[in-house]
Amino acid sequence: MTIRVLLADDQALLRGTFRLLLDAQPDMEVVAEASNGREAALLARSERADVVVMDIRMPEVDGIEATRLIGRDEDMAGVKVLVLTTFEEDELVVDALRAGASGFLGKGIEPDQLLDAVRLVAAGEALLSPTATKGLIARVLSHPSPGDLVDPARLAALTPREREVTALVATGLSNDEIAERLFVTPVTAKTHANRAMTKLGARDRAQLVVIAYETGLVHAGEAQR
Repeated sequence: MTIRVLLADDQALLRGTFRLLLDAQPDMEVVAEASNGREAALLARSERADVVVMDIRMPEVDGIEATRLIGRDEDMAGVKVLVLTTFEEDELVVDALRAGASGFLGKGIEPDQLLDAVRLVAAGEALLSPTATKGLIARVLSHPSPGDLVDPARLAALTPREREVTALVATGLSNDEIAERLFVTPVTAKTHANRAMTKLGARDRAQLVVIAYETGLVHAGEAQR
């Protein structure tokens, strides 16, 4: 399956560089480029993108609002957003995750890191969470403003095992690591995570992480690695 990628960035040179890299991969195709968030939201729908590589700071409509527009559109339920930013923009990164982004990377990444990130996000397998990223999410999401809190009653829909797996996903563990910890198979761990996502209305594991922190299921300092 070819991953259809939309590049959204107001820097034409950066878009061109990414296009060359992505189009050179046998499993990827850049289907469109956008120079602002409004274009990104429109093109994500019209070009049936699988992954949007989204800059945060863009004119007219920024990447966060564009991500929110994509997330609210039922016709784009399968579209994943990978945010590109700098790690100094902690609040903006978390705003993007709350808006529906599946993960984020710094603009100084190596080419192989970008390719791996696009594949991971397209598969919906995991939040892109090196230790620094997990720490950032935990630090900021554990101190939300009152309007950002999610009703913990949402967790009542989960079985005890699904709550346990959700908590472990939120602390950054992979399916294999969760399986080892709970003495189950990786497939079983993934099944519990997928069921939790369905019940909580999470688009992917990144959104499951957000919900876990905002409901208080997991708190800062509980990372497992």
